[in-house]
Amino acid sequence: MEMGLVGLLRAAWVAAILPLLLASLPLPGLGWLHEAVMGFARRGNIMQSSSCKFTVPQRFFTHLYALAVLWTGLLLAATWLYAYEMAPIASEPFLYSSITSHLTGGSHLFTLHRTRSTPLKHRYMVWKSVFLLLLMEIQVLRRLYENIYVFKHSPSARMHIFAYLTGLFFYTAAPLSLCSNFAVEVYEFSANLVSEFIVRGKDQMASSEFDLWEFVNPLMKLGWRNWIGAIIFFWGWIRQHRCHRILGSLRECREESGEYVIPYGDRFERVSCPRYLAEMVIYAGLVVASGGSDLTIWLLFGFVVANLVFVAEETHRWYHIKFDNYPWDRFAIIPLIY
Repeated sequence: MEMGLVGLLRAAWVAAILPLLLASLPLPGLGWLHEAVMGFARRGNIMQSSSCKFTVPQRFFTHLYALAVLWTGLLLAATWLYAYEMAPIASEPFLYSSITSHLTGGSHLFTLHRTRSTPLKHRYMVWKSVFLLLLMEIQVLRRLYENIYVFKHSPSARMHIFAYLTGLFFYTAAPLSLCSNFAVEVYEFSANLVSEFIVRGKDQMASSEFDLWEFVNPLMKLGWRNWIGAIIFFWGWIRQHRCHRILGSLRECREESGEYVIPYGDRFERVSCPRYLAEMVIYAGLVVASGGSDLTIWLLFGFVVANLVFVAEETHRWYHIKFDNYPWDRFAIIPLIY
């Protein structure tokens, strides 16, 4: 069943990547595909005013980020509790205290059994999923905040309904991809807890000692690759927030003047879409933090790159059409390359 979920997610990412890759190829016979995919992807300033069929307000992005915060938070809470109870990375003193607590009736036998029988590598992989979900939650929380307080979407700003549905798919599948190898185990563990609570009630539930340090300490024991990935993640995270601040200020200027303004500052001096470049860095950080051995996370990253490069090309072209004085030395998304 676990391989079924992993296989489904991988198939979904491949199905999402292929049209973007094909539409990006400069082949005459694929021009119709490029226009079709771009028509679905258009939003905001690159959406033609005449293209109002099957569109929704761009402020509906709030729905996507609210869903992402709730869904990622749920997965994080369930996976973290599962890791704490079923895959502890216990130090020797803690293990001895767990044995003593069990003998005195204070801890759950099944937890102690899993501590001994579950391979240490497996337990580290579970905690690595917790780490990735924690980073993802930090990302979507910031995006929700920005969408409410930084971006002031114009009432006339629209996006294609397909782009909206793609966002719903992405923010459902992306967090799940970060913990897909253990999602079924986590679900069964959570379902058993809920069933036990319903049948026995709170007072009859098996008591278990809660140690805050042991709840957080396993994250401190992750490898250097995980932490390097987190550093890459936060570098992109900070850069993207700066870019969004700049764009948010430009939208305030547009409300006053009624005209679009060329963005300047930070990485806007080098590329037209530095926020997209920062997003790619964020998900590259997740790949590194995962250890780089999970194909599902690589496919997630592949979709992010294919999607953002495709949209950045159209945004870059729009800037050059809209502004006669647009800097010609700027690239679309990757400095000196593209």
